Amino acid sequence: MQRRLRIGVLYSRVRVEEKWIFSALEKRGVDFDRLDDRAIHFDLENPAPWREYDAVVERSISYNSGLYALRILNAFEVPTVNTAAVAEACGDKLTTSTLLAKAGLPQPRNVVAFTPESALEALEELGYPAVVKPVVGSWGRLLAKVNDRDAAEAIFEHKATLGSTQHQVFYVQEYIDKPGRDIRAIVIGERVLTAMYRKSAHWITNTARGGEGELCPITPEIESICLGAAQAMGGGVLAIDLIEHSERGYLINEVNHTMEFHTMQPLSGIDIAGEIVEYAMSLAREKI
Repeated sequence: MQRRLRIGVLYSRVRVEEKWIFSALEKRGVDFDRLDDRAIHFDLENPAPWREYDAVVERSISYNSGLYALRILNAFEVPTVNTAAVAEACGDKLTTSTLLAKAGLPQPRNVVAFTPESALEALEELGYPAVVKPVVGSWGRLLAKVNDRDAAEAIFEHKATLGSTQHQVFYVQEYIDKPGRDIRAIVIGERVLTAMYRKSAHWITNTARGGEGELCPITPEIESICLGAAQAMGGGVLAIDLIEHSERGYLINEVNHTMEFHTMQPLSGIDIAGEIVEYAMSLAREKI
């Protein structure tokens, strides 16, 4: 008789998504532990307690906490959703853009520099308006739409003064005049599970910033580009954000590895939490 699976869920705060994941695990009769990333610790010389988990689902709000936990767990040979390599690639916008470019996938034009002076020169070549983004960040925070040189100089000076190593990387993206919406699709393994439009009168359409969700049909083109993006990032459980360009078609804007889905699950009628759990269980079965 095959033993019961044991899965850990690493989290920072129990949001509705985590509640749904816990419920999905309970429904499937899976033994699981709630792992608060503010309370756990790792003894690097003693991996045995962590190897008792057949898989761990990472849902940390903190990119750093989640990433380093995944690195340790993967070093302990514990299967994780997602892997540390995928989390690192998705959590850094520059790394994401580099991998998408290497795969030949369509995305907005991006330029990168390491001083305010070279960033300003790159931006002038790219043209206004443009979007300045932090290389690490979520929920549409710290984005700036730059319409002219004066604004660019002020923003670059502020970033340089902040002193953070992340702010010393100047990541600038061409501004895409979206049709009042973008698209978020969820990919699990080799399936595009569902997709929705995120609609807003503001140029930032994140639902965390007030964007409204509307179901989006998964066309063959959307399916192809999303699966390509997921493969380029290393696969797993991912959210692919697409922008519709009037001439160039779908462009990949970002890829997220610990996405929220409190809007998409009820909108789509699909048990996304259950699908995540099923994916984690498939990894766990491969381990045992």
